[in-house]
Amino acid sequence: MSDNKENQTDQPDDRELLHTALTAEDEDVSWRAISLLHHRGGHHTFAQALALCSSKDAHERIVGAHILAQLGSPDKAFHEGAVATLMGMLEREQEPEVLSAVATTLGHRHDRRAIEPLARLKRHPDEDVRFGVVMGLLALEDKLAVETLIELSNDTDADVRDWATFGLGSQIELDTPAIREALAARLTDEDGDTRGEAMVGLARRHDVRMIAPLLTDLENGYAGSLLLEAATEIADPRLYPALIHLQETWEGERDNWLYRQLEEAIEKCRPADDSLA
Repeated sequence: MSDNKENQTDQPDDRELLHTALTAEDEDVSWRAISLLHHRGGHHTFAQALALCSSKDAHERIVGAHILAQLGSPDKAFHEGAVATLMGMLEREQEPEVLSAVATTLGHRHDRRAIEPLARLKRHPDEDVRFGVVMGLLALEDKLAVETLIELSNDTDADVRDWATFGLGSQIELDTPAIREALAARLTDEDGDTRGEAMVGLARRHDVRMIAPLLTDLENGYAGSLLLEAATEIADPRLYPALIHLQETWEGERDNWLYRQLEEAIEKCRPADDSLA
């Protein structure tokens, strides 16, 4: 038998993958099985996922929803049936963990019909559900979706604020006063990632309100990826001295991606006349 045939024989079939997705104690193993089903699963897997979504067991409903999220990828096969099932779950589900999973999986389907039922969950008492709502609405340039993300960018939970701010700032091209004000409100957020996403979002919209807080962070030695991305996007010479100072303190750390990002920010912010730096 050839090596190729042996390799094919060693590959688990769809039923084995489904069993692994449902029973693996290691979450990474379960996700690998689900990912393979997304690309390999056919009508039998679709039928099995639908059955799981109606199970009395919450874990089975979660796995079923995650399978439907991208089943048939990248051709979006089974789209209508998957969206109808997931939206039905969104309406009747009571378990917060399942609701969160269903809301998140709808984000993979990018179907505008899900926006309204997702938006109705924006004030759910469980932060994981609100986080799922954010994930379900990412990259949808729709009035209600944007309004919902604006509200959730001011959520009490840091992860919800962070991802909602990311959704507003970087996942859509829309530029409105309401979006800018929501992003500006996060420039003083206690969560660093949320602040960084706000800076990036404003920089992408050429809103200079992010320069002062960004300069303060850079001068204090904070230079994460989001801050450097914001500096690169805004390309303002006022940031150049602080970036150069950071480069001088990083002399022994040139062989990493963050240093290369710093170099890019420096080039973007370099004054036209270097003598002004």
